[in-house]
Amino acid sequence: MPWHPEGIIPYGLWNNVLSRFPDAVFEPVDLPFGQLVMRLGEEEIAVLRHSARIGDAMVEAMVATAAPGVRESRVYAAGMAAGYSHGSLPPAMHLWSGPDVVAAGPPAWGQRAQAPRVLEDGDVIYAEVFSSFGGRHAQNQVTIAVGDVHEDFHRAADVCRASYDAGLKALRPGHTFGELVDAMHEPIDAADGWPFLIAVHSLNPGLSVGKGRGLFSRIPGTEGYPRVSDHPTFLPSMELAPGMSFAFEPNYAFGRHLAHLGGTVVVGEDAPIELNPYSAQLLHAAGAGQPR
Repeated sequence: MPWHPEGIIPYGLWNNVLSRFPDAVFEPVDLPFGQLVMRLGEEEIAVLRHSARIGDAMVEAMVATAAPGVRESRVYAAGMAAGYSHGSLPPAMHLWSGPDVVAAGPPAWGQRAQAPRVLEDGDVIYAEVFSSFGGRHAQNQVTIAVGDVHEDFHRAADVCRASYDAGLKALRPGHTFGELVDAMHEPIDAADGWPFLIAVHSLNPGLSVGKGRGLFSRIPGTEGYPRVSDHPTFLPSMELAPGMSFAFEPNYAFGRHLAHLGGTVVVGEDAPIELNPYSAQLLHAAGAGQPR
């Protein structure tokens, strides 16, 4: 059966299964099975490490392409092409840009009848870069500064980095996922801005998800939309064990100046294994100041 995220299976598929097996009794085993396979072995971690290297190559290609006068679509294409050229089949990226944009998801020009945005000096690019190799998935959470950006982006990136570092300290065998989430939220809760989305979730498989506060639905410009509620950590009591992989993706904003940072991290025997440390910082476009 194909994989469907969030546990959602299309009606047609599920109805076909029920009609073919009318006497079958189905019991949910997704959570125990998912936790069983989360502990990657040495060979699997090696495959994941290669997937993460491909993700870094995708980000590096995007950083090298971004510059004032360049279309968002060219940055997107550079990243995807790097993934393909390194032997990966990356799924579509999330990518947005602007001087104060607050958004996540596929770029607007992929969903609407509009031209890709042209980058300007002072913009940032937000990208959630997914790499897949050998069935093992890595993730980079990226903020690229194009030229001179507002100081609040640097302040927000500092909060994100503090959250990332707190996560590294808490990612130890025997700790729970809930303790990891709470540790990453300490620097976030201590600052005087606001978090956008979750700070961490599991990979391989995507099973456990950190808490969210829904504060982004209270920023200016969102008054006409329903308020987004806070949501608790999913699987907070799950015990961390060597081989489990996670996407660290702390995000933070001052006003409408938002930063996303992070990458793939694995629980080690004694210390966490960072696979994408390159992305755990505010990146600066190599082509800034060189309009094309």
